[in-house]
Amino acid sequence: MKGSDMLLELDHISKIYGDLKAVDDLNLTVPQGQWLAIVGSSGSGKTTLMNMIGCMDTPSKGSVMLEGRKLEDLSAKQLADVRKNMIGLVFQKFYLVPHLTAVENVMVAQYYHSVVNERQALEALERVGLKERAHHLPGQLSGGEQQRVCIARALINCPKIILADEPTGNLDEKNERIVLDLFRDLHEQGTTIIVVTHDALVASQAEREIMLGHGVLVGEKWNDEAARTAYEQAGGKPAFTGSSAEGAQRADDLPIGFADPTKSAKTGGEAYEA
Repeated sequence: MKGSDMLLELDHISKIYGDLKAVDDLNLTVPQGQWLAIVGSSGSGKTTLMNMIGCMDTPSKGSVMLEGRKLEDLSAKQLADVRKNMIGLVFQKFYLVPHLTAVENVMVAQYYHSVVNERQALEALERVGLKERAHHLPGQLSGGEQQRVCIARALINCPKIILADEPTGNLDEKNERIVLDLFRDLHEQGTTIIVVTHDALVASQAEREIMLGHGVLVGEKWNDEAARTAYEQAGGKPAFTGSSAEGAQRADDLPIGFADPTKSAKTGGEAYEA
């Protein structure tokens, strides 16, 4: 890993709605291949942050850089190309087209490239273990299977970064573990993964976690010391904020540790071993 491998750089970004700072002066770097979890209670700014990273929203202040390119310098067409080519999105709600089969739902993502390839879509479904369900409609699939179709759809254009917003929020424990195994496989293949979650089990699988509280960075911790060492050797620094809010993690502070989010009832608080 080199300094140039920082895939994502957030430079003093804020998102402000009137008197509300949904995200308050956040600085964060994420290298290619890192698995990061963004945690915090409802209303903490997690999804707002993900939307800015994913080119679905723009900061009120500050700059977002992907592969060294400032997003604010890109045209609408260039931003659309970044969304199509670099970013795969997975949501808590599946957003599948109900009258299209699984393979057709995956091919929808290809449509925006003007190149629709059923073979590639079937291969993506095979990667998530659903090749045999390729011609079923969403209503004929379980919740876990529908989420795996969404992951296949996110993978079809070979994105460099997967952004997942509460990807297991609607799943039972068995399907949650299937999805986490898929993320682990993707991570091992070098895909950068950023997961927004309030689930301790999901957060604990990431190499690194940051916590937001009312839009402010209030903590950071590592679950993988080897990944932390590699990040620091590459010049990576702890996340920090310029916010003056009480409890904020500022540039001169050591990272503030924190307890994981409330254990999800579906996991019984048990650790997940791969």
